[in-house]
Amino acid sequence: MPDASLAALATTAEDVDVPAGHRFFDEGGSAQRFWLLRSGRVALDLQVPGRGAVVVETLPASAVLGWSWLFSPHRWRFGAVALEPVKAVQFDGPGVRELCAADPRLGHDLTLRFAAVMLDRLEATRVRMLDLYAHPEDVR
Repeated sequence: MPDASLAALATTAEDVDVPAGHRFFDEGGSAQRFWLLRSGRVALDLQVPGRGAVVVETLPASAVLGWSWLFSPHRWRFGAVALEPVKAVQFDGPGVRELCAADPRLGHDLTLRFAAVMLDRLEATRVRMLDLYAHPEDVR
């Protein structure tokens, strides 16, 4: 990503430290932020009827947490909870959307990057759901 784009994104960012057990967001809630995980792990969960919250993926350090801030209606499609203390860079979603509107090249670049994240999450969810329905007795 060009230095100018990184500098612009940095204006919407802040370092955050969150404790283990911190809930970043719940499925269906308003999506106004995203994070780049610097350390720690975060579980993504999905509410499954009759089963409650099911972890569909565990994100390691260096992963991106959150993509729903970019796409209307800006509602979280998953939930997320810190499995251990997390250090992250938190970005303001509305601020980044404004940057993307002002700089279509940045908007295109971020859209492609977040589309790749979405594809990864969709595949992880598909695999986890297949596993759950193939072996329902193993649900924890």
